[in-house]
Amino acid sequence: MQLNSLNDLFVEQLRDLYSAETQLVEALPKMASAASHDELRQAFEHHLDETRGHVDRLREIFEQLGTTPGSETCEAMKGLIEEGEEVVKAQGDAAVKDAALIAAAQRVEHYEIAGYGTVRTFADDLDLGDARDLLDQTLDEEGSADKLLTKLATGGMLKAGLNERAK
Repeated sequence: MQLNSLNDLFVEQLRDLYSAETQLVEALPKMASAASHDELRQAFEHHLDETRGHVDRLREIFEQLGTTPGSETCEAMKGLIEEGEEVVKAQGDAAVKDAALIAAAQRVEHYEIAGYGTVRTFADDLDLGDARDLLDQTLDEEGSADKLLTKLATGGMLKAGLNERAK
């Protein structure tokens, strides 16, 4: 890895996010099938569709930059997914497992939010307005996914939420 400019760092970080998102495209169907609560399953399925869009946006940015996503592996996402797979394979109470799936998914969301916030700032500093706008869209979707997971975990006005069921 050669980091001689902010642009080099920007591309490197985009490649890391691309790897993270493509790994997540493979992992989300497993998490959805492991969820016992319909709303949680639907949330994972919806975020899978969004994640495919994130991959497409990243490809668009790479095209704008005249470069490729490369073949690097995001080791952090690999580890987060491995932890999530432990939950997917776990046995026990369905509500507790759903709460564990939410915990694993939120770790992923927080990692992505940090990454996208960083590259959006880099895009802004590099005067890459089109890339910044695409990254903003993804960052908004990642934040919404995190908020939905929190809502499912803690419940809304009319229900107790998964964490309460897991007690």
